[in-house]
Amino acid sequence: MRDPLPQPRRRRLIGAALVLPLVGHAGRAAAAADWPALQAAARGQTVYFNAWAGSERVNAYLQWVAGEVAARHGIKLEHVKLGDTAELVKRVRAEKQAGRDRDGSADMVWINGENFLAMKREGLLFGPFAEALPNFRYVDTVGKPTTRIDFSVPVEGYEAAWGMAQFTFFGDAKKVGTPPASLAELTTFAQRHPGRFTYPKPPNFHGTTFLKQVLLESVPDRQPFYAPAGADAATRLAPLWAALDTLHPLLWRQGRQFPASNAVMRQMLADGELLISLTFNPNEAANEIAAKRLPESVVSWQHRGGTIGNTHFLAIPYNARAREGAQVVIDFLQSPVAQARKADIRHWGDPTVLALDKLDAAERALFGGAGVPGAVTQPAPVLPEPHASWVEVIEREWARRHGQ
Repeated sequence: MRDPLPQPRRRRLIGAALVLPLVGHAGRAAAAADWPALQAAARGQTVYFNAWAGSERVNAYLQWVAGEVAARHGIKLEHVKLGDTAELVKRVRAEKQAGRDRDGSADMVWINGENFLAMKREGLLFGPFAEALPNFRYVDTVGKPTTRIDFSVPVEGYEAAWGMAQFTFFGDAKKVGTPPASLAELTTFAQRHPGRFTYPKPPNFHGTTFLKQVLLESVPDRQPFYAPAGADAATRLAPLWAALDTLHPLLWRQGRQFPASNAVMRQMLADGELLISLTFNPNEAANEIAAKRLPESVVSWQHRGGTIGNTHFLAIPYNARAREGAQVVIDFLQSPVAQARKADIRHWGDPTVLALDKLDAAERALFGGAGVPGAVTQPAPVLPEPHASWVEVIEREWARRHGQ
């Protein structure tokens, strides 16, 4: 997400939704044969898009989208600004409990991870609709398999891929030297530079993702983490806590305090307090260089054995008022023109979900091709996210051990 990344970007699971069966909700979904009729029904609708609002760039991009869908489709798009996507999950759950199965307060939501798991299991989503959208044909489901798997949970058409994320580190090459490209090398770096690295305090999603990255690099067998957390979770997580026990004394303020977010860490990097920061957007450093907030000597890298990657999505609550309008907006957001603008570091810098080789030459040209200062030059393999149920387990135990 996280976020969202950003990503959306604190994405907390609310309530115990893991034992409930998947309940699908019928409704008018897109289909090639009646797409013009669906577009006609969408014209004049107001779509309430519930989305994390913690980034000026994201907010500005959504303002541009609102102008485009108004001009192209006669749809009014309202950005309902969230600090935490879990707010929306809680609200839709309450509406269902109150019997408000029509005319819900939300038409679209930016979502992934544990929030998607909760909404899917509790029957809070409209669909399946995603793979019937006209622009789905451009989505790279082969090269980017997380467009169909969200934190190890099958998407099954209940959310539409919107952007890609991969855990990434960045720092000033003049100060960092050779970037540490594994947990072991990062620990050695911290030993040589005590107090110059840290991570955001969980449940901030960047902080939780760092914990998951440490976990996957510490355990002898990753496979159990791609299934729901079970009774043996404490034993499974022991290598994570051992790795943190080694790392924490070497961190900023000896691991007794943690920054609130990666945005705070980024400023600490700019101020020289930290040597390395982290992000879920491989283009974040490039964005900051372009905005003159970081020097051009800043570089980005990923651990050579792989870093956690995921897709963030767009979904429609089961009781949405403007289901047709939401589908038309989502289809536009998957279009080459909207994806190219989103991928442009001048606007957002969020990596595309599309397969560029599926586009024609003019559409591919929208994405550019030249490298930019600060971008990852040697992308590492993507490590799939552990099953969403591990998030709550990890965060709860981290808070017991290290929360103050």
